[in-house]
Amino acid sequence: MPAPTNGSAGEHTPLLANSHQNHDTDEPRWKVYAKYIGNTTWGTLTSNYVNVLLIVVPFGIIAGALGWNPSVVFVLNFISIIPLAALLSFATEELSAKLGQTLGGLMNATFGNAVELIVSIVALNQGEIRIVQSSMLGSILSNILLVLGCCFLAGGIRRTERTFNSTVASTMSSLMAVASASLIIPATLYAVLPDGKGKDSKTDEDPNILLLSHGTAIILLALYILFLYFQLFSHHEIFNDSEMQGEESEEENGKVLSPIAAGVALVLVTVLVAVCAEYLVDSIDSIVESAHISKTFIGLVLIPIVGNAAEHVTAVIVAYKGKMDLAISVAIGSSLQIALFVTPFLVILGWIIHQPMTLHFQGFETVVFFLSVLVVNYLIQDGKSNYLEGAMCLGT
Repeated sequence: MPAPTNGSAGEHTPLLANSHQNHDTDEPRWKVYAKYIGNTTWGTLTSNYVNVLLIVVPFGIIAGALGWNPSVVFVLNFISIIPLAALLSFATEELSAKLGQTLGGLMNATFGNAVELIVSIVALNQGEIRIVQSSMLGSILSNILLVLGCCFLAGGIRRTERTFNSTVASTMSSLMAVASASLIIPATLYAVLPDGKGKDSKTDEDPNILLLSHGTAIILLALYILFLYFQLFSHHEIFNDSEMQGEESEEENGKVLSPIAAGVALVLVTVLVAVCAEYLVDSIDSIVESAHISKTFIGLVLIPIVGNAAEHVTAVIVAYKGKMDLAISVAIGSSLQIALFVTPFLVILGWIIHQPMTLHFQGFETVVFFLSVLVVNYLIQDGKSNYLEGAMCLGT
């Protein structure tokens, strides 16, 4: 039985997309791979309009390496991380589409907030606890207020009222309430501790605050693992609606990068983000002194904008198309990852590297977080949304 004439060529190029499996001409193998790499790279670079900013990345790295003016270093690396975050999101989606639901969910959980995690690890290593705490809180607030508000607003433009799975939404919002309690309790303990010699003697490095934060962080990580099991295995059926809404976007994903190519892209982009984050954090102290910008503002507003820009746009577009379950899972799901995984992880990491990272945030930040979660819980508990509720989130 004669074998097909093009069978052997196909066996030599298993990673090639269908559009590149033209074996009518006997091209050298290196040319075939070179074409595939070129087409894959081009497809990745053209996946998002924001990728045009990639031209800034080498300038940001050069500026940091050569010790240029701190303001220039900060701005260049700030801009550089925006397209890198978009590429990280794109590679994660491509890989998730090929790995199936379970591994795909774990990939999204791991890399969904990779930029904030990398920037925070760099900042934590340098002892910038305020930057770490405010960037964590800023990421949560930008997702549950800014992004969710824009999603409700966009969804309400074309239809009077949108509906979504209230069970899924309320489960996520309940977990957010638990996360807010994890910040309120250390703040309460701090308030009732004896002052000792004076107000200045009571610090975040108090053994009681550290002990409570470490124990709470372990509990939050355990809850996050349980939530993953709940979502992916034991109660998978209640998440079916949002998955069906995401089928269309899942079909669009996975067409550009093979699993190996997506993995390589993830590694390369993560390394670039880490380098840019290093220079970004190094320049923060000089920016604070020269531009009179507080570290809280940098962490609370600027870093979350950088890390979530591409994800924010995606969620709003999805909501405008009427896929509210998918939009809410992006907005609130991302906040949950920060509250139940990234923040506790950083507390444990600080414990390991002897940095006093705690769950005691400033009183103002703690109250803002609690009230924001309270507002969002009221808005999503009925499983319906409209543009007025979106305006309420934005107003808050």
